[in-house]
Amino acid sequence: MKNNLITLCLLFVFNFLINFSSNAYEQFNFDITEIEIVENGNKFIGKKRGEITTNDGIVINGDTFNYDKKNNIINVLGNVILRDNLKDYTLETQDITYFKNEEKIITKNLTKIIVKSKYTFRSENVEFLRNENKFSSKNFSTIFDSNDNFYELASFTYLIDQKILKGEKIKITTNYQKKKSDTFFHENAFINFDKKIFTGSQTEIVLHKNIFDKEREKFINLENEKLNELFEDYYEENEPRLKGVSSQGSENNTIIKKGVFTSCKKNDSCPAWSLSSDKITHDKIKKQLIYDDAVLRIYDYPVFYFPKFFHPDPSVDRQSGFLRPQTNNSKILGTSIFLPYYHVVSDSADFTFKPTLFDNKIYMFQNEYRQKNKDSYFITDIGLTKGYQSSITNSNKNSIGHFFAKYDLNLKLNNFFKSDLKVFLEKVTKDTYLNIFENNLFNTTLKPSNYSQLHSGLNLDLDHENFNITTGLSIYENLSGPNSDRFQYVLPFYDLQKEILKNKFGSVNFFSSGNNTLKDTNNLRSRIVNDINFSTFDYFTNFGLKNNFNLNFKNLNTVAKNDSIYKSTPQINTMGIVEFQSSLPMIKFDKTEDVKFLEYLTPKISFRASPSNLKNYSSTNRRIDVNNIFGLSRLGLSDSVEPGRSMTLGLDYRKEDVNDIEKYFEFKLATAFRDVEEKDIPITSTLNQKNSNIFGSMTNNLNNNVKVNYNFALDNNWKTLEYNSISTLFSINDFVTEFYFTKAQDEMGSENSIGNTTSIKFDNNNYFTFNTRRNREINLTEYYDLVYEYKNDCLTAGIKYKKTYYSNSDLKPNEDLLFTITLFPLTTIEQVVDNNLYR
Repeated sequence: MKNNLITLCLLFVFNFLINFSSNAYEQFNFDITEIEIVENGNKFIGKKRGEITTNDGIVINGDTFNYDKKNNIINVLGNVILRDNLKDYTLETQDITYFKNEEKIITKNLTKIIVKSKYTFRSENVEFLRNENKFSSKNFSTIFDSNDNFYELASFTYLIDQKILKGEKIKITTNYQKKKSDTFFHENAFINFDKKIFTGSQTEIVLHKNIFDKEREKFINLENEKLNELFEDYYEENEPRLKGVSSQGSENNTIIKKGVFTSCKKNDSCPAWSLSSDKITHDKIKKQLIYDDAVLRIYDYPVFYFPKFFHPDPSVDRQSGFLRPQTNNSKILGTSIFLPYYHVVSDSADFTFKPTLFDNKIYMFQNEYRQKNKDSYFITDIGLTKGYQSSITNSNKNSIGHFFAKYDLNLKLNNFFKSDLKVFLEKVTKDTYLNIFENNLFNTTLKPSNYSQLHSGLNLDLDHENFNITTGLSIYENLSGPNSDRFQYVLPFYDLQKEILKNKFGSVNFFSSGNNTLKDTNNLRSRIVNDINFSTFDYFTNFGLKNNFNLNFKNLNTVAKNDSIYKSTPQINTMGIVEFQSSLPMIKFDKTEDVKFLEYLTPKISFRASPSNLKNYSSTNRRIDVNNIFGLSRLGLSDSVEPGRSMTLGLDYRKEDVNDIEKYFEFKLATAFRDVEEKDIPITSTLNQKNSNIFGSMTNNLNNNVKVNYNFALDNNWKTLEYNSISTLFSINDFVTEFYFTKAQDEMGSENSIGNTTSIKFDNNNYFTFNTRRNREINLTEYYDLVYEYKNDCLTAGIKYKKTYYSNSDLKPNEDLLFTITLFPLTTIEQVVDNNLYR
């Protein structure tokens, strides 16, 4: 009986397994550690993790399984991983339900899906329809692809076979978490990942903030101070972005319909400026942005219409095409428009054609050519202006121009750290040319900094482990001198430096320089100067004295023709000077309430002696003050040393805040004595007297609201201040004004001027500045500058009043009222409201 019962049970289990295999196993294949059968065999519960596979490529791993045999539904919980080996995707979640009859999979809570190892989806409550090969979610979702694009969506549907994404409220971030990352917004969009095409509605593109880096670098290279300052102000504030009603794109281009572009920071009102266009096309092959029927608006008011124009896209380093236009105003030439065209010649060469058109029939044509090779760089700028007529001389209209060039070559000589050859040339056809084209009327890195002198020549710089040498030739042209004496030729020159010895006591250095100079009318001067300098390091005594010793031997070799200083026969002179300096640095800690100060008091003394004679430099202008009076070469004479015996006394006092060293008070005094007068020493230095002037300075930076700097020179009779220079800055909140006054008289020269600079910041957008200077010696105000500006993150607009009194053969006193506006980064416009107000 017992054996019969066992037999019946075995038959029952065997029959169940046959039925389970013929029904369930044809849908799912189970590999589970532990299984429980309930509800009369209609439900099976798998525990302790396992794996389920299907015959069509699905593999599911999970901690627990709940299979409803009747409805053919399986629910998997706990660290669920579903893989489709045929479609190449993986799904990871904590709760999944597979409706086998409908081929529908539903997840709960956070779900991660990886498709073909290229796209990673993260979402919640995802629905996957296997027969349609698509999955979707109505919850917030993200996608990260293999090209570093990051998608955020309010809801989405993805078709696996077609690789098409449909989403709502889509935000796409390129170069995710990297530099130069742009952001795209679409109200809804279709994106084909395979064909790389998309269609979107209500599109907004927010470009990375440093998208204008290349433009910024261009203007830095142009040394345009005004535009560089604007870039500094706007660089971090701008938010360049593009909006459109709809958009569509492919791998080759992107088209935005009814687009609006601005770089202004977002706010609740309309942007300061915007550029709207019926159609904006980004040609990715040509790397161009093309605008159709574009309108420039300022605070939503249309001011300019462009039927069609284009410019390179932000990814372009070099591409032929027009650069941004700019308008300017000149008190001499009038209003102008500057429209540069950039052309790429080759991988290493390009040029910019810069025509400037003036409103009084003057035309300026400028060309800048650049070529950069592996070890060399060449740049030249040629300009021609037609129709110019002097406003002073009433001469006929003619053509004037300029030619500037520079060539740099790295010679790469063996055994030299640096071996650079530089050739440069500056030439203008009119002496006042650089003054006529003041400000930024012509933009070039080659524009001379000195408007009264041109410099051409050749330099060779060599840096060796044991010495440094610079040699070459120079030609100087004085634009304010007579035609017969305007040129000075230095053919050749050299400067050599070499450290001979250095040990724990001090150092010995050798300096040599020479030149052959032709100037004025047949004035020829040849000179070689050799110096050997010995300087000890600071030595402190037990008493606290700081001492050092300096010795200079100078050898001068000269020959000249028609020269007032050097003789026509070869001359060799040897001279020397010895100096001993000593000081007693003292320090004191002072505490006043909660403020801690350090006080320094340093008396100083210097003895120097030289048996050498000095050529007559009495008329040479040399100004001495407390900052240079203790220098061994305080007279600044390269071919001579200071003669005779002298003693220099000085006293330095400084009080500084321990917590802020920028807050300090400093006072210095110094004077020099000598045993006999030296009539050949420059008179303006007053060191030619037995007792020089008393030189002093005072700086008070202890108060953030008031800062004072004062330099003076008191004659040795303690009666007359022969030199005064004082600047006082008052700062209260956003009001800053600075007064400066300079006066020199008697032996220290002739100068008397006063000026003021005032600025007021009314708020974050409104500014006022005022500048003036008056020459009290001739009782004449040199200029007035009065400026009101409105600034925000992308626009500056201002009214400028300028009045100048300077005049020469081409420049006359002038009074202008100008309106200026800068639309960052489009252009700068300066327009005269009224000129020639001067009567």
